[in-house]
Amino acid sequence: MLSWDDFDTQPQPTTKTTEPRPAPETLQQQEVTEARPSYGAASAPASPAAHKAASSAVEAARAAVAELDPAPGLEELEMGAARVQVDEKRIINCRADLNQLVPFKYDWAWQKYLDGCANHWMPQEVNMNKDVAMWKDPEGLTEDERRIVKYSLGYFSTADSLVANNLVLAIYRLITNPECRQYLLRQAFEEAIHTHAYQYCVESLGMDEGEVFNMYREVPSVAKKAAWSLKHTQSIGSPTFKTGTPETDQELLRNLVAFYAVTEGIFFYCGFSQILSMGRRNKMTGVAEQFQYILRDESMHLNFGIDVINQIKLENPHLWTAEFQQEVTQMILEGMELEVAYARDTMPRGVLGMNANMMEEYLHFIANRRLTQLGLKEQFPGAQNPFPWMSEIMDLRKEKNFFETRVIEYQTGGALQW
Repeated sequence: MLSWDDFDTQPQPTTKTTEPRPAPETLQQQEVTEARPSYGAASAPASPAAHKAASSAVEAARAAVAELDPAPGLEELEMGAARVQVDEKRIINCRADLNQLVPFKYDWAWQKYLDGCANHWMPQEVNMNKDVAMWKDPEGLTEDERRIVKYSLGYFSTADSLVANNLVLAIYRLITNPECRQYLLRQAFEEAIHTHAYQYCVESLGMDEGEVFNMYREVPSVAKKAAWSLKHTQSIGSPTFKTGTPETDQELLRNLVAFYAVTEGIFFYCGFSQILSMGRRNKMTGVAEQFQYILRDESMHLNFGIDVINQIKLENPHLWTAEFQQEVTQMILEGMELEVAYARDTMPRGVLGMNANMMEEYLHFIANRRLTQLGLKEQFPGAQNPFPWMSEIMDLRKEKNFFETRVIEYQTGGALQW
Protein backbone atom coordinates (compact mmCIF):
# COMPACT_ATOMS: atom_id res chain seq x y z
CA MET A 1 0.00 0.00 0.00
CA LEU A 2 1.22 3.45 -0.87
CA SER A 3 1.80 5.73 2.11
CA TRP A 4 2.45 9.44 2.20
CA ASP A 5 5.93 8.71 3.62
CA ASP A 6 6.82 6.85 0.45
CA PHE A 7 5.23 9.36 -1.89
CA ASP A 8 8.50 11.08 -2.85
CA THR A 9 10.22 7.76 -3.54
CA GLN A 10 7.69 6.71 -6.18
CA PRO A 11 8.69 7.26 -9.79
CA GLN A 12 7.12 10.38 -11.21
CA PRO A 13 5.52 10.37 -14.65
CA THR A 14 7.28 12.41 -17.24
CA THR A 15 5.39 15.43 -18.44
CA LYS A 16 5.90 17.90 -21.25
CA THR A 17 5.04 20.90 -19.09
CA THR A 18 6.13 22.16 -15.74
CA GLU A 19 2.85 24.02 -15.11
CA PRO A 20 1.56 23.30 -11.59
CA ARG A 21 -1.44 20.95 -11.34
CA PRO A 22 -4.62 22.84 -10.36
CA ALA A 23 -5.97 22.33 -6.87
CA PRO A 24 -8.80 19.76 -6.55
CA GLU A 25 -11.44 22.41 -5.97
CA THR A 26 -10.24 24.19 -9.10
CA LEU A 27 -10.57 20.99 -11.09
CA GLN A 28 -14.07 20.44 -9.70
CA GLN A 29 -15.11 23.95 -10.71
CA GLN A 30 -13.59 23.38 -14.13
CA GLU A 31 -15.63 20.18 -14.58
CA VAL A 32 -18.82 21.97 -13.58
CA THR A 33 -18.08 24.81 -15.96
CA GLU A 34 -17.37 22.42 -18.81
CA ALA A 35 -20.55 20.45 -18.11
CA ARG A 36 -22.74 23.54 -17.88
CA PRO A 37 -24.40 24.76 -21.10
CA SER A 38 -22.77 27.93 -22.28
CA TYR A 39 -24.71 31.14 -22.60
CA GLY A 40 -23.92 34.72 -23.47
CA ALA A 41 -20.25 35.35 -24.16
CA ALA A 42 -19.44 31.64 -24.26
CA SER A 43 -21.87 31.05 -27.12
CA ALA A 44 -21.32 31.89 -30.72
CA PRO A 45 -20.93 35.62 -31.31
CA ALA A 46 -24.32 37.31 -31.75
CA SER A 47 -25.05 38.94 -35.05
CA PRO A 48 -25.33 42.75 -35.29
CA ALA A 49 -29.07 42.34 -35.91
CA ALA A 50 -29.47 40.40 -32.64
CA HIS A 51 -27.56 43.08 -30.73
CA LYS A 52 -29.77 45.76 -32.22
CA ALA A 53 -32.98 43.87 -31.32
CA ALA A 54 -31.83 43.38 -27.72
CA SER A 55 -30.91 47.04 -27.41
CA SER A 56 -34.31 48.06 -28.76
CA ALA A 57 -36.11 45.82 -26.22
CA VAL A 58 -34.14 47.34 -23.33
CA GLU A 59 -34.88 50.85 -24.51
CA ALA A 60 -38.58 50.01 -24.84
CA ALA A 61 -38.64 48.63 -21.28
CA ARG A 62 -36.93 51.76 -19.93
CA ALA A 63 -39.41 54.00 -21.72
CA ALA A 64 -42.40 52.02 -20.38
CA VAL A 65 -41.11 52.24 -16.80
CA ALA A 66 -40.48 55.97 -17.14
CA GLU A 67 -44.06 56.53 -18.33
CA LEU A 68 -45.71 54.26 -15.71
CA ASP A 69 -48.44 56.02 -13.72
CA PRO A 70 -48.86 54.17 -10.39
CA ALA A 71 -52.19 55.78 -9.44
CA PRO A 72 -54.53 53.53 -11.50
CA GLY A 73 -52.93 50.44 -9.98
CA LEU A 74 -53.68 51.76 -6.50
CA GLU A 75 -57.39 52.23 -7.11
CA GLU A 76 -57.01 55.84 -8.17
CA LEU A 77 -55.55 56.91 -4.84
CA GLU A 78 -53.67 60.17 -4.77
CA MET A 79 -49.93 59.58 -4.82
CA GLY A 80 -48.13 61.22 -1.89
CA ALA A 81 -51.32 61.25 0.20
CA ALA A 82 -51.18 60.99 3.99
CA ARG A 83 -50.84 57.60 5.61
CA VAL A 84 -54.00 55.66 6.46
CA GLN A 85 -55.58 56.61 9.77
CA VAL A 86 -57.63 54.23 11.91
CA ASP A 87 -60.79 56.30 11.61
CA GLU A 88 -60.67 56.01 7.83
CA LYS A 89 -61.16 52.25 7.92
CA ARG A 90 -64.56 50.67 7.30
CA ILE A 91 -65.85 47.15 6.66
CA ILE A 92 -67.54 48.08 3.38
CA ASN A 93 -67.33 51.01 0.93
CA CYS A 94 -63.97 52.17 2.30
CA ARG A 95 -61.69 54.36 0.18
CA ALA A 96 -58.60 53.92 2.36
CA ASP A 97 -55.67 51.98 0.89
CA LEU A 98 -56.49 48.27 1.30
CA ASN A 99 -52.81 47.34 0.99
CA GLN A 100 -52.00 48.95 4.36
CA LEU A 101 -52.73 46.34 7.01
CA VAL A 102 -51.87 48.56 9.96
CA PRO A 103 -52.91 50.44 11.99
CA PHE A 104 -55.63 47.97 13.04
CA LYS A 105 -59.14 49.21 13.58
CA TYR A 106 -60.77 45.83 14.17
CA ASP A 107 -58.47 44.04 16.58
CA TRP A 108 -60.99 41.20 16.86
CA ALA A 109 -60.49 40.37 13.18
CA TRP A 110 -56.70 40.16 13.53
CA GLN A 111 -57.02 38.08 16.70
CA LYS A 112 -59.31 35.63 14.92
CA TYR A 113 -56.72 35.32 12.17
CA LEU A 114 -54.04 34.51 14.75
CA ASP A 115 -56.35 32.04 16.51
CA GLY A 116 -57.10 30.33 13.22
CA CYS A 117 -53.40 29.93 12.49
CA ALA A 118 -52.82 28.49 15.97
CA ASN A 119 -55.65 26.01 15.36
CA HIS A 120 -54.04 24.54 12.25
CA TRP A 121 -54.43 20.84 11.45
CA MET A 122 -54.30 18.52 8.44
CA PRO A 123 -56.51 15.50 7.65
CA GLN A 124 -53.62 13.04 7.29
CA GLU A 125 -52.78 13.54 10.96
CA VAL A 126 -55.85 11.50 11.91
CA ASN A 127 -55.53 7.71 12.03
CA MET A 128 -58.36 6.08 10.09
CA ASN A 129 -57.44 2.40 10.62
CA LYS A 130 -60.20 1.67 13.15
CA ASP A 131 -62.77 3.41 10.98
CA VAL A 132 -61.80 1.36 7.94
CA ALA A 133 -62.13 -1.89 9.89
CA MET A 134 -65.50 -0.86 11.35
CA TRP A 135 -66.85 0.32 7.98
CA LYS A 136 -65.86 -2.94 6.25
CA ASP A 137 -67.27 -5.09 9.06
CA PRO A 138 -70.91 -6.00 8.20
CA GLU A 139 -71.68 -5.88 11.92
CA GLY A 140 -69.65 -2.74 12.62
CA LEU A 141 -72.45 -0.20 12.09
CA THR A 142 -76.20 -0.29 11.73
CA GLU A 143 -77.83 0.80 8.48
CA ASP A 144 -79.02 4.00 10.16
CA GLU A 145 -75.46 4.79 11.28
CA ARG A 146 -74.09 4.14 7.79
CA ARG A 147 -76.74 6.45 6.38
CA ILE A 148 -75.61 9.23 8.70
CA VAL A 149 -71.96 8.87 7.68
CA LYS A 150 -72.81 8.94 3.96
CA TYR A 151 -75.18 11.89 4.19
CA SER A 152 -72.80 13.90 6.37
CA LEU A 153 -69.88 13.44 4.00
CA GLY A 154 -72.16 14.08 1.02
CA TYR A 155 -73.57 17.36 2.28
CA PHE A 156 -70.46 18.80 3.90
CA SER A 157 -68.21 18.09 0.93
CA THR A 158 -70.53 20.30 -1.13
CA ALA A 159 -71.26 22.94 1.51
CA ASP A 160 -67.64 23.79 2.24
CA SER A 161 -66.97 24.14 -1.50
CA LEU A 162 -69.92 26.54 -1.79
CA VAL A 163 -68.63 28.56 1.16
CA ALA A 164 -65.12 28.70 -0.29
CA ASN A 165 -66.41 29.85 -3.69
CA ASN A 166 -68.49 32.57 -2.05
CA LEU A 167 -65.49 33.80 -0.05
CA VAL A 168 -63.06 33.87 -2.95
CA LEU A 169 -65.35 35.07 -5.74
CA ALA A 170 -67.50 37.56 -3.85
CA ILE A 171 -66.93 38.37 -0.17
CA TYR A 172 -63.18 39.04 -0.33
CA ARG A 173 -63.69 41.58 -3.13
CA LEU A 174 -66.49 43.42 -1.33
CA ILE A 175 -65.07 43.58 2.22
CA THR A 176 -62.93 46.72 2.23
CA ASN A 177 -60.83 46.19 5.36
CA PRO A 178 -57.38 44.57 5.25
CA GLU A 179 -57.43 42.86 8.67
CA CYS A 180 -60.81 41.31 7.86
CA ARG A 181 -59.45 40.24 4.49
CA GLN A 182 -56.52 38.61 6.26
CA TYR A 183 -58.94 36.41 8.19
CA LEU A 184 -60.93 35.67 5.01
CA LEU A 185 -57.75 34.32 3.43
CA ARG A 186 -57.25 32.04 6.43
CA GLN A 187 -60.88 30.92 6.30
CA ALA A 188 -60.65 30.12 2.60
CA PHE A 189 -57.64 27.89 3.31
CA GLU A 190 -59.55 26.17 6.12
CA GLU A 191 -62.46 25.47 3.77
CA ALA A 192 -59.97 23.77 1.44
CA ILE A 193 -58.71 21.68 4.37
CA HIS A 194 -62.29 20.67 5.21
CA THR A 195 -63.00 19.53 1.65
CA HIS A 196 -59.71 17.65 1.77
CA ALA A 197 -60.81 15.99 5.01
CA TYR A 198 -64.08 14.73 3.50
CA GLN A 199 -62.22 13.36 0.48
CA TYR A 200 -59.71 11.70 2.83
CA CYS A 201 -62.54 10.02 4.76
CA VAL A 202 -64.31 8.87 1.59
CA GLU A 203 -61.09 7.50 0.11
CA SER A 204 -60.01 5.81 3.35
CA LEU A 205 -63.36 4.05 3.75
CA GLY A 206 -63.47 2.99 0.11
CA MET A 207 -66.84 4.69 -0.44
CA ASP A 208 -68.34 5.44 -3.85
CA GLU A 209 -66.86 8.88 -4.52
CA GLY A 210 -69.36 9.70 -7.26
CA GLU A 211 -72.31 8.89 -4.99
CA VAL A 212 -70.99 10.98 -2.09
CA PHE A 213 -69.81 14.05 -3.97
CA ASN A 214 -72.88 14.17 -6.23
CA MET A 215 -75.36 13.73 -3.38
CA TYR A 216 -76.33 17.40 -3.45
CA ARG A 217 -77.88 16.75 -6.87
CA GLU A 218 -79.52 13.44 -6.01
CA VAL A 219 -80.89 13.59 -2.45
CA PRO A 220 -83.68 16.21 -1.99
CA SER A 221 -82.94 17.10 1.66
CA VAL A 222 -79.30 17.72 0.73
CA ALA A 223 -80.09 19.44 -2.57
CA LYS A 224 -82.49 21.93 -0.96
CA LYS A 225 -79.89 23.15 1.53
CA ALA A 226 -77.30 23.60 -1.22
CA ALA A 227 -79.82 25.38 -3.45
CA TRP A 228 -80.82 27.74 -0.63
CA SER A 229 -77.18 28.74 -0.09
CA LEU A 230 -76.50 29.17 -3.79
CA LYS A 231 -79.54 31.44 -4.17
CA HIS A 232 -77.85 34.02 -1.96
CA THR A 233 -74.58 33.95 -3.92
CA GLN A 234 -75.80 34.52 -7.47
CA SER A 235 -76.14 38.31 -7.46
CA ILE A 236 -73.02 39.33 -5.52
CA GLY A 237 -70.94 36.70 -7.29
CA SER A 238 -71.16 38.68 -10.50
CA PRO A 239 -67.90 40.54 -11.29
CA THR A 240 -69.97 43.65 -12.03
CA PHE A 241 -71.67 43.72 -8.62
CA LYS A 242 -70.63 46.69 -6.48
CA THR A 243 -71.70 47.95 -3.10
CA GLY A 244 -72.34 51.62 -2.39
CA THR A 245 -76.12 51.94 -2.46
CA PRO A 246 -78.60 50.86 0.25
CA GLU A 247 -79.90 48.15 -2.07
CA THR A 248 -76.52 46.63 -2.91
CA ASP A 249 -75.25 46.98 0.66
CA GLN A 250 -78.29 45.08 1.91
CA GLU A 251 -77.70 42.42 -0.73
CA LEU A 252 -74.21 41.90 0.68
CA LEU A 253 -75.70 41.67 4.18
CA ARG A 254 -78.14 39.02 2.95
CA ASN A 255 -75.23 36.98 1.66
CA LEU A 256 -73.33 37.28 4.94
CA VAL A 257 -76.38 36.19 6.92
CA ALA A 258 -77.02 33.32 4.50
CA PHE A 259 -73.52 31.92 4.65
CA TYR A 260 -72.35 32.72 8.16
CA ALA A 261 -75.54 32.64 10.24
CA VAL A 262 -77.42 29.96 8.28
CA THR A 263 -75.11 27.77 6.17
CA GLU A 264 -72.30 27.59 8.74
CA GLY A 265 -74.47 28.52 11.72
CA ILE A 266 -77.46 26.17 11.25
CA PHE A 267 -77.01 23.79 8.31
CA PHE A 268 -73.91 22.20 9.84
CA TYR A 269 -75.28 21.43 13.28
CA CYS A 270 -77.40 18.33 12.66
CA GLY A 271 -74.60 16.49 10.86
CA PHE A 272 -71.98 17.61 13.35
CA SER A 273 -73.97 16.41 16.35
CA GLN A 274 -74.71 13.08 14.66
CA ILE A 275 -71.08 12.32 13.80
CA LEU A 276 -69.75 13.56 17.14
CA SER A 277 -72.33 11.46 18.98
CA MET A 278 -70.99 8.49 17.04
CA GLY A 279 -67.47 9.30 18.18
CA ARG A 280 -68.58 9.53 21.80
CA ARG A 281 -69.78 5.93 21.45
CA ASN A 282 -66.36 4.84 20.17
CA LYS A 283 -67.64 4.44 16.61
CA MET A 284 -65.91 5.94 13.54
CA THR A 285 -63.59 7.85 15.84
CA GLY A 286 -61.32 8.97 12.98
CA VAL A 287 -64.19 10.55 11.06
CA ALA A 288 -65.46 12.06 14.32
CA GLU A 289 -62.02 13.50 15.07
CA GLN A 290 -61.93 15.18 11.66
CA PHE A 291 -65.41 16.61 12.29
CA GLN A 292 -64.43 17.91 15.71
CA TYR A 293 -61.55 19.89 14.23
CA ILE A 294 -63.85 21.14 11.46
CA LEU A 295 -66.49 22.18 14.00
CA ARG A 296 -63.92 24.27 15.87
CA ASP A 297 -62.96 26.01 12.63
CA GLU A 298 -66.60 26.58 11.72
CA SER A 299 -67.38 27.99 15.16
CA MET A 300 -64.67 30.58 14.58
CA HIS A 301 -66.00 31.30 11.08
CA LEU A 302 -69.45 31.84 12.53
CA ASN A 303 -68.23 34.23 15.22
CA PHE A 304 -66.21 36.21 12.68
CA GLY A 305 -69.20 36.50 10.36
CA ILE A 306 -71.50 37.64 13.18
CA ASP A 307 -68.95 40.30 14.16
CA VAL A 308 -68.69 41.52 10.55
CA ILE A 309 -72.48 41.73 10.18
CA ASN A 310 -72.86 43.62 13.44
CA GLN A 311 -70.01 45.99 12.56
CA ILE A 312 -71.65 46.79 9.23
CA LYS A 313 -74.88 47.49 11.12
CA LEU A 314 -73.06 49.92 13.44
CA GLU A 315 -71.38 51.76 10.59
CA ASN A 316 -74.48 51.74 8.37
CA PRO A 317 -77.56 51.91 10.64
CA HIS A 318 -79.76 52.97 7.71
CA LEU A 319 -79.44 49.42 6.33
CA TRP A 320 -80.92 47.70 9.40
CA THR A 321 -84.52 48.72 8.77
CA ALA A 322 -87.51 47.03 10.39
CA GLU A 323 -88.35 45.40 7.06
CA PHE A 324 -84.82 44.09 6.64
CA GLN A 325 -84.78 42.73 10.19
CA GLN A 326 -87.97 40.83 9.43
CA GLU A 327 -86.36 39.46 6.26
CA VAL A 328 -83.28 38.27 8.19
CA THR A 329 -85.51 36.59 10.78
CA GLN A 330 -87.29 34.81 7.95
CA MET A 331 -83.95 33.61 6.56
CA ILE A 332 -82.98 32.13 9.94
CA LEU A 333 -86.32 30.33 10.20
CA GLU A 334 -86.09 28.99 6.66
CA GLY A 335 -82.64 27.61 7.41
CA MET A 336 -83.93 25.96 10.57
CA GLU A 337 -86.82 24.32 8.69
CA LEU A 338 -84.48 22.96 6.03
CA GLU A 339 -82.21 21.50 8.70
CA VAL A 340 -85.16 19.89 10.51
CA ALA A 341 -86.18 18.24 7.22
CA TYR A 342 -82.60 16.99 6.81
CA ALA A 343 -82.68 15.60 10.38
CA ARG A 344 -85.89 13.67 9.67
CA ASP A 345 -84.40 12.31 6.44
CA THR A 346 -81.19 11.13 8.10
CA MET A 347 -82.87 9.82 11.26
CA PRO A 348 -86.12 8.07 10.36
CA ARG A 349 -85.70 6.17 13.63
CA GLY A 350 -83.89 6.86 16.88
CA VAL A 351 -80.13 6.39 16.62
CA LEU A 352 -77.03 7.30 18.64
CA GLY A 353 -79.08 8.48 21.62
CA MET A 354 -80.98 11.04 19.55
CA ASN A 355 -83.95 11.31 17.23
CA ALA A 356 -85.50 13.82 14.86
CA ASN A 357 -87.72 15.40 17.52
CA MET A 358 -84.74 16.00 19.80
CA MET A 359 -82.84 17.46 16.86
CA GLU A 360 -85.74 19.82 16.11
CA GLU A 361 -85.61 21.09 19.70
CA TYR A 362 -81.87 21.56 19.36
CA LEU A 363 -82.33 23.52 16.13
CA HIS A 364 -84.90 25.76 17.80
CA PHE A 365 -82.25 26.48 20.42
CA ILE A 366 -79.64 27.17 17.73
CA ALA A 367 -82.00 29.44 15.76
CA ASN A 368 -82.68 31.47 18.91
CA ARG A 369 -78.95 31.93 19.41
CA ARG A 370 -78.38 33.13 15.86
CA LEU A 371 -81.25 35.61 16.17
CA THR A 372 -80.01 37.06 19.46
CA GLN A 373 -76.45 37.27 18.14
CA LEU A 374 -77.79 39.51 15.38
CA GLY A 375 -79.83 41.59 17.82
CA LEU A 376 -83.16 40.05 16.79
CA LYS A 377 -85.99 38.59 18.85
CA GLU A 378 -86.05 34.88 19.72
CA GLN A 379 -88.76 32.90 17.94
CA PHE A 380 -88.83 29.84 20.21
CA PRO A 381 -89.03 31.02 23.83
CA GLY A 382 -87.79 28.47 26.31
CA ALA A 383 -86.08 26.20 23.76
CA GLN A 384 -83.40 24.12 25.46
CA ASN A 385 -80.26 22.34 24.28
CA PRO A 386 -80.82 18.56 24.54
CA PHE A 387 -77.16 17.94 23.64
CA PRO A 388 -75.08 19.90 26.20
CA TRP A 389 -72.03 17.83 25.30
CA MET A 390 -71.93 19.65 21.95
CA SER A 391 -70.99 22.88 23.75
CA GLU A 392 -68.29 21.04 25.66
CA ILE A 393 -66.81 19.65 22.44
CA MET A 394 -66.78 23.08 20.77
CA ASP A 395 -65.13 24.72 23.77
CA LEU A 396 -62.56 21.97 24.41
CA ARG A 397 -59.01 23.10 23.75
CA LYS A 398 -57.14 21.05 21.17
CA GLU A 399 -54.41 19.33 23.16
CA LYS A 400 -52.03 16.46 22.48
CA ASN A 401 -50.99 13.53 24.63
CA PHE A 402 -47.26 13.14 24.00
CA PHE A 403 -47.33 9.40 24.77
CA GLU A 404 -50.30 8.59 22.54
CA THR A 405 -49.69 10.50 19.33
CA ARG A 406 -46.88 11.79 17.19
CA VAL A 407 -45.56 15.29 17.77
CA ILE A 408 -46.72 17.89 15.27
CA GLU A 409 -45.10 21.32 15.09
CA TYR A 410 -46.70 24.23 16.89
CA GLN A 411 -50.40 23.91 17.71
CA THR A 412 -51.51 21.60 14.93
CA GLY A 413 -54.07 18.84 15.38
CA GLY A 414 -53.59 15.48 17.00
CA ALA A 415 -55.43 12.65 18.67
CA LEU A 416 -58.58 13.46 20.59
CA GLN A 417 -60.12 11.54 23.49
CA TRP A 418 -63.71 10.38 23.28
